[in-house]
Amino acid sequence: MAAPENRTGKYARVSALEALLKDLNGNLASANEKYLEDSSERYSKIFLMGPHRSGSTLFMQWLASSGLVAYPTNLLSRFFGAPLVGAKIQQLLTDPRYNFRNEILDFSTDINFSSDNGKTKGALAPNEFWYFWRRFLPFDELDYMPAKELREKANLEGLRDELNTLANIFEKPFAMKAMIMNQNIPQLAEQFGKPLFVWIRRDPIFNIQSALEARKRQYGDIKTWYSFKIREFPELKDLDPLESVTGQIFEINRSVERDIEKLPEHQKLVVQYEDFCKRPEYYYHEIVRCLKEQKNSGLTEAPLYTGETHFSNTNVWRLEEYSESQAELAYEACCARGL
Repeated sequence: MAAPENRTGKYARVSALEALLKDLNGNLASANEKYLEDSSERYSKIFLMGPHRSGSTLFMQWLASSGLVAYPTNLLSRFFGAPLVGAKIQQLLTDPRYNFRNEILDFSTDINFSSDNGKTKGALAPNEFWYFWRRFLPFDELDYMPAKELREKANLEGLRDELNTLANIFEKPFAMKAMIMNQNIPQLAEQFGKPLFVWIRRDPIFNIQSALEARKRQYGDIKTWYSFKIREFPELKDLDPLESVTGQIFEINRSVERDIEKLPEHQKLVVQYEDFCKRPEYYYHEIVRCLKEQKNSGLTEAPLYTGETHFSNTNVWRLEEYSESQAELAYEACCARGL
């Protein structure tokens, strides 16, 4: 991703916060290690895959609000280097079981369905948790490594153990975005006995528009690359913005599709964003079904669905730099070339 100084004002990182979090997490690292004694896989992990701007944040907010799963919160994200300590602190401050005479009731427990380039608001709103992922993945110029190299250089076992322990602390299946490994799904899947990979897809034309809009919000223009640097980044980065983003979305979807096809049926679920907006309850029951089909997923009894009946579909053309027909032609050309 582009250097932080290239971001527009409200998206710029806060250096004082970065320094504080680095210091805090460094000092908590040894305490974090002590909790790893309970790293057995007792609960399923749910990994959200697919392109950025495909509806994954909405889906994650919805899933978090269901009560079915545990997930990385904005509060927990502050402890990216010591998340097991962070999980205990989160329980202490927010879990009703530990609420002594209403001393601490200041943390927001409501999850709304708004976000800004993937960022949510509220202590217990879902967080993308990318700082956590990068502790274990030695990605450099690209957010991808060939399978053999990743297995040799990454700390995949450490990633597995911390996620298992997080789920054990919260005593629920643990759900999170995992798009940083869109092109390394097999290496992630082999670390777990009962993962569920959820592929979020969106009409590619409106996915392209949303990705271009995200570039503009984040960096003030549509030319700067936004989101993870996929395997094809060197070939795509200097193209016309429309062609660049079209190739980006196309390649991510192609890679995810190829890899999840190899997974057992109960370890994968395809979610079409437009259909999800129409009938979210259907996908709740599909997730429950997949978890129940897994041996020892940790799900004993799913809560009754009390969530939204539908969401507004945001697939309306708004972009000024290109027309909808231009986006359609670019995508058709991309498919024909197969890049």
